[in-house]
Amino acid sequence: MSAEPQAGLLLASGRVKRRKRVNRLVEFGATLASFAAVGVLALMIGSVVVKALPALNWDLFTKNQATFGEAGGGIQNALVGSALLVGLAAVMALPIGVLIAIYVSEFAPPKIGVVVRTGLDVLNGVPSIVIGIFVYGLLVLRFKQSALIASFALAIIMLPLISRSAQEVLKLVPNSLREASHALGVSKWRTVIQVVLPTTLGGIATGATLAVARAAGETAPIIFTTTLFTNTTSFDPRHPVNSIPFMIFFNSESPDPHLHEQAWAGAFILIVFVLTTSLTARYLLHRGAKKLQSR
Repeated sequence: MSAEPQAGLLLASGRVKRRKRVNRLVEFGATLASFAAVGVLALMIGSVVVKALPALNWDLFTKNQATFGEAGGGIQNALVGSALLVGLAAVMALPIGVLIAIYVSEFAPPKIGVVVRTGLDVLNGVPSIVIGIFVYGLLVLRFKQSALIASFALAIIMLPLISRSAQEVLKLVPNSLREASHALGVSKWRTVIQVVLPTTLGGIATGATLAVARAAGETAPIIFTTTLFTNTTSFDPRHPVNSIPFMIFFNSESPDPHLHEQAWAGAFILIVFVLTTSLTARYLLHRGAKKLQSR
């Protein structure tokens, strides 16, 4: 009678040991994969920094790109052009994306909400070069290249990222806040504006920050919409402007070693910008999550 329970205990002990071994093996594999990913990132950043160092000087940020055959120069016009393109794109995409998210999360019937979300997901998966060709055929052939048209192409890329992230944040708002507002006789639209939106500003800012980081590194839409520029710094969105992604693309194809160094410097600047925006997004997301948990 006592031998059967003893055998069961031994069998259970063997299963526990096997599960522990499998668990350690999976943990080791996951840790190894994580270190491999971080190692690839560190290797890439280190390589870019080493090749960009010769061009990282004050002239790089204060002088315009040199004309063909001239020595020296910088990328000031590309920096200003990228800031102009991304800024205009954010102005276009942010309010529309947030309004779409509010409609889908707060007002739209379920069937319409599914259609809108599916459309945004499909738009998010469309290759950027397809968006560039679309905007080229829609606007460039009719109005010629300009920073405004390029910003419109970047805004299309940013729109689904902003809207979908805002929708996910709006889902996290407790319904008790909405019900308490309705119980006080506040209309639905005022509840959204004065109660729901202030709670989700951190999450919405997170999605907008990540969308800006993605748009800043896009090259394909810019090639079709704003490449016929002069080597001067321009703040006029009605004219084509230079940008960091196109500068990297153009300089990397040049036989001039100095332009190669400037291309690597531009790549380093983009990496620093993406890293900064990603850290900012993480901070805003953490702050927004703490705010929602305290409600």
